[in-house]
Amino acid sequence: MTYSERDYRENQTISNVFILVGLSHLNELQILLFFVLLVIYLVALMGNLLIIFVIKLNPSLHTPMYFFLVNLSIVEICYITNVFPQLLVHLLVEEKTISIVGCAAQINITNIMGLTECCLLAAMAYDRYMAICQPLHYTTFMSGRVCALLVGASWFISFSMALAQTVWLFSLPFCGSNHIHHFFCDQPTMMKMSCADTSKNGVMLLTVSALFILGPVLLIILSYLCLISAILRLPTAEGRHKAFSTCSSHLMVVTLFYGASLFTYLVPKSSSIPESGQLISLMTSILIPLSNPIIYTLRNKEVKAALRKTAEKSIFPCNWIN
Repeated sequence: MTYSERDYRENQTISNVFILVGLSHLNELQILLFFVLLVIYLVALMGNLLIIFVIKLNPSLHTPMYFFLVNLSIVEICYITNVFPQLLVHLLVEEKTISIVGCAAQINITNIMGLTECCLLAAMAYDRYMAICQPLHYTTFMSGRVCALLVGASWFISFSMALAQTVWLFSLPFCGSNHIHHFFCDQPTMMKMSCADTSKNGVMLLTVSALFILGPVLLIILSYLCLISAILRLPTAEGRHKAFSTCSSHLMVVTLFYGASLFTYLVPKSSSIPESGQLISLMTSILIPLSNPIIYTLRNKEVKAALRKTAEKSIFPCNWIN
C-alpha cells in the first residue's frame, strides 16, 4: 500500500501514542475485574517472592535445581509486573494510552522473559537428567560455575535476541488507526499495524521461535526420555517413586508453560471473535506466574519443609537461639 508524504507524517504522529482497547467490551465488569486481577497479581507476586526468600534463607536448598528456580521466579515477577500494573490502571481510567517507548519496552521485556523461561526450563531438565542418570558426575557437570554460566547465558542471549527484535520492529512505520486490540503491546499485533513489508520480521520471529521454543522442547523431551528409562531400571519401587517425585514439579511447570503458550498463539488465530482471544491471553498470562509457586510449594517436600522451618523460625525465634 502506498501513502502520500502527508498521510505518512500524520500516521507517524498518530503512532507516537497507542490506545489499548483490549477488555474494553467488559465495561460493566471492569471494576470487578480490577479487584480480581489485583488479588491474583498480589498472590502471584508474593508467592514468587516467598520462593526466593525461602531458598535464600535455607542452605539445604542451595543446590542447582533451586538456583534455577530462583531465576524462574524472578522471570515470573518481571513478567507480571510488566503487564499487570498497567492493566489494573487501565481498568479504572477512560484513557487507556501507552507511549511508543512504553509499548517497545513492554514488548522487549515480554520477549526477554519468555525466551529466558524457555532456556531455564531446559537447564532444569538437564539438571534433573544429570542428577538421576549421571549421579557420579553430577557435582562436576553441575557445579556452581556451570550453573551460573547457564543462567547468565540464558539471560544474555534472551536479552540480545529480544532487543534485536524490538529495535527491528519499531524501526518500521505504523499506519492507520492507533488502536491496539489487546490489553498490552505484543509483537504479532504491532507487526499487523505496520504499513511496511514485515516478511523479514516474520522470518526472524519464526527463527527465534524455532531456536528458543522447539530447541528447549526437544532438549526437555530427550532429557525426560533418558530420565524415564533410568528411573524404570531402578530396583525398588520406593526408589522409582522418589526419582519421579523430584521431576514431577518441573514436568508440570513445563507442560503448563508450553501448553499455555501454544494455546495463546494458536487458538486466537482461528477464532472469529477477537474478544475471546484477549480473554484466553489474559487467562494464560495469569496461569503461569500463579501456578509456579503453588506447584513448587505444594508438591515439593524440600520446599515445604524449608517453608515450615522458616515460618517456625520467624514465629518462635527464641527456639533458634544457640
